[in-house]
Amino acid sequence: MKLILSTAVLFFVGGHLVEAQKTKRDTIPQDTKIDEIVVVAYGSQKRETMVGSNTEVKAKQFADRPITSIGQALDGASAGVKVSTSTGQPGSSPSIQIRGIGSYGITTNPLYVVDGTIYTGSLAAINPNDIASFNILKDAASTSLYGSAAANGVVLITTKSGRKGKDAFNFSMSTGAVGRSIPEYDRVNVYQYYPLIWESIRNGRMTSIPGTTITDANAYATAQLISGVLKTNVFNVPDNQLVVNGVLNPDAKLKYTDLDWQKPLMNTGFRQNYELNYSGGSNTTTYFSSVGYTNETGYLIKSDFERFTARLKVDSQVKSWLKLGTSISGVSSNGNNSVEGVDNNSAYINPYRWTRTMGPIYSPYAHDPNTFATLYDSAGNIVYDPGSARGADAAAGRNVIQETLLNKDLSKNYYIISRAYAEIKVDPYLTLSTNVGYDIRNNRRSTYGNKIIGDAAPGGSAEKYSFTEQTFTWNQLLNYKRKFNDHNFEFLLGHESYKFMYEYLYGYKKGQIVDDNDELINFVTPATLTSRTDNYRKEGVFSRLNYDYKSKYLLSGSIRWDGSSRFAKDVRWDSFWSVGAGWRLKGEEFLSNSNLVSELKLRGSYGEVGNDRTDSYYMYKSTYTLGYNNAQEPGILFGFLADPTITWEANKQTDVGIDFGFLNNRITGSVEYYNRVTEDLIFPVPLPVSAGVPDNTISRNVGTMYNRGFEFSINADVIKTQNFTWNINANASTLKNQVTELTDGITEIINGTKKVSVGHSIYDYWLRQWYGVDPADGSPLFLVADAFANTTAADIRTVNGQKVTTNFNKAKYDYSGTAIPDLFGSFGTAITYKQWSLSAMFTYQLGGKTYDSNYAALMSAYSQGGALSTDILDRWTTPGQITDVPALNSSTYTSSNAGNSSRWLVSSDFITLRQATLSYSFAPETLSQLGVSGLRILVSGENLWSKTARKGLEPAQAANGTASNRYTPARVVTIGFNVSF
Repeated sequence: MKLILSTAVLFFVGGHLVEAQKTKRDTIPQDTKIDEIVVVAYGSQKRETMVGSNTEVKAKQFADRPITSIGQALDGASAGVKVSTSTGQPGSSPSIQIRGIGSYGITTNPLYVVDGTIYTGSLAAINPNDIASFNILKDAASTSLYGSAAANGVVLITTKSGRKGKDAFNFSMSTGAVGRSIPEYDRVNVYQYYPLIWESIRNGRMTSIPGTTITDANAYATAQLISGVLKTNVFNVPDNQLVVNGVLNPDAKLKYTDLDWQKPLMNTGFRQNYELNYSGGSNTTTYFSSVGYTNETGYLIKSDFERFTARLKVDSQVKSWLKLGTSISGVSSNGNNSVEGVDNNSAYINPYRWTRTMGPIYSPYAHDPNTFATLYDSAGNIVYDPGSARGADAAAGRNVIQETLLNKDLSKNYYIISRAYAEIKVDPYLTLSTNVGYDIRNNRRSTYGNKIIGDAAPGGSAEKYSFTEQTFTWNQLLNYKRKFNDHNFEFLLGHESYKFMYEYLYGYKKGQIVDDNDELINFVTPATLTSRTDNYRKEGVFSRLNYDYKSKYLLSGSIRWDGSSRFAKDVRWDSFWSVGAGWRLKGEEFLSNSNLVSELKLRGSYGEVGNDRTDSYYMYKSTYTLGYNNAQEPGILFGFLADPTITWEANKQTDVGIDFGFLNNRITGSVEYYNRVTEDLIFPVPLPVSAGVPDNTISRNVGTMYNRGFEFSINADVIKTQNFTWNINANASTLKNQVTELTDGITEIINGTKKVSVGHSIYDYWLRQWYGVDPADGSPLFLVADAFANTTAADIRTVNGQKVTTNFNKAKYDYSGTAIPDLFGSFGTAITYKQWSLSAMFTYQLGGKTYDSNYAALMSAYSQGGALSTDILDRWTTPGQITDVPALNSSTYTSSNAGNSSRWLVSSDFITLRQATLSYSFAPETLSQLGVSGLRILVSGENLWSKTARKGLEPAQAANGTASNRYTPARVVTIGFNVSF
């Protein structure tokens, strides 16, 4: 019997394990039952006997997408998986949360396992085209064998293997354009800007000096507009005639028009990708080899990613009782790094902030004061404006375009990812196997701060970072499978050792000697030179027992004992376990012959897993920081106060689900309910300042919270004929998060826009309560705090029967909604007609709020050179006017602009066309004459379209609902082809 195979899915046919791909209808006898085999923790299992929540995503679902990281393929792939989109930096990966927020103070990212062993490296180091499938494990029954690392879910990545039979040669290439997917906020233009600032100055004068006449206030605003506030007049009229009585001089004409700060930095990037693989095998040995090259330049200048990958995988049945296999991947990547916007949100070097918030009256270039022509130096290079004539909100003395061009930030990464295994068939029922994984990553990063303008001026600076990560995983597995009549047993016993070592070196020098040399030897003054080595060890022993009767009644149990070097010896070891059961109703007589119901299974599980992935490798040890020396006298600083009893967070999970299939599985899907209770949450417990403890906190296990929700997924072949197929799919998820306990004297923790307290989510907003705008005078209004409600101060008033204040310092704080959506998920479709195919996927979110600080920065009531949103045109101007934008006023703007206010909350609802692909496959009979077995051309795109509550808003950038001035995601559109021989 001959099969055409693929490594994406495994099947049992007649009791023999094969790897199936496309199977001709006449290759399998009609009376032969095909059992789909799914990858699970430390092995594989028939799908029909699984009791855990395990979503499989096959290579064909993401093979045509122009993605750099497999993390991007997780977006929309499964119910319960929430993805915070990656930045526009080429090679970046998104942030993933599975079934809610697993922790407050430590990581919420899932565990990644590649070919059976733990992987902690960058997802960008794994070529998506080398992946056969990935499985998302979401409940304790699926994840508990990974013990203390499994609290946030597990993603199992299976790489491609060779197959027996004829050798196969495949080549693919694609090329395309990279652009911005999220549009910029609408902002006022240069003609609108000057009168608005004038208005703010005029109103402020009348407020600050009661009794000032409108004529005097107007004259004051006209006189102060340029010389006192904005510093620059880009029109050809005198400063004191630019705006008169609130109106821009109708005779004013621009001296120059190069006022756009985004255009010089943002353009169209370019992506190209080439893949070549060769595979085949005999009856005893199979092999798969591949090489790949990816080069992507971002739409922001000086941001790019280049990656070379090479991989070889060999599996050999050496003896009837011995199977050996090994794989090794070598990866080299390098690129120019853009500024990390989240960590440098307000920094002068942040190009996303300053191209957004720079007022429309400033040019990035220098101009002749008489002719107004753009200036060039003796070498013909354009001269940049140093910012000496800008207002206080316009980065005076800096030029983000010039600094971006002159500064450098380059990274080089080298990876070796290796796996090896051996399987010994002791007897027909007992298999002994061992798996070894060794990964090493070396990162070298160089930065240069120019000596002309910016933080490093006038001397210049250089930094060198280098780190090496090594991970070694070795497990030994004993697997016993036995069938007694209709009773099936599988018993697994295993041991695993995990080692991680991190070596870090950093040097920083200042005082550049000669130009065009960024090496440390070219700098005079050593500022910092440091290094460190971290070690982390984990040991585990685990076991699993699966039982089923006629594949109808299903039982599963597992347990793992883990020891982690992050914790003290007394609390280092703990057990993690799960139990699960299922009832496959399709196997019962009353459904076995049903033509309508092709699959129906009830399943449930309960278990406990852990999370030890803290920020420190030495959580139980108080540490001291070296390097605080005074000349030749050594200095040591208290760095971290530890609680020696601290231990892992425990995650207790309940899962109940139903899997169904109808009409010969033309319609399939599942409905699940989960409840995750995280105990011993690690929180920073406040300490008095007098304790002399760094950050005035100590990390302790003091909290409990839950995540619970429903998940729905459905897949349907609406039409399925020889020439035409139409498939639709959708998933949806709900999430409820709540803190249920805080101990150790803690009642609340306020952090930024959030307050953590019992009865609320960790993503609930705690903000000043914005009331609106007083129609009488345009004042900004907040609900007044109880402590000031009965006072008679001038800034307390009653509007429409409500006590309010115009002073943001007296505003009431209260909970103001949550960042957590009511519903999120994806839906998609796939259509084929003869050789044509079209697929698309949308992701969506309903409910929840985003704190849009980016928008807030554009709504200043007194901008001193900063950009303004077009919404500012709706400001209050006339008594009795109803609006939600306060009057422009240079005296009261601090209250209008106040942060941590519910004014800046906006709906997080969105829908995005995340991916679409159109392809055409040439008919085999046409290609056979050329010796080609397959040829397909395609057009594919990522992040093609989105609809949000506000233009410029990016609600999917962070799970906690905050916004930042970051490199917004890229839209990538490519055209390419695949050819097979």
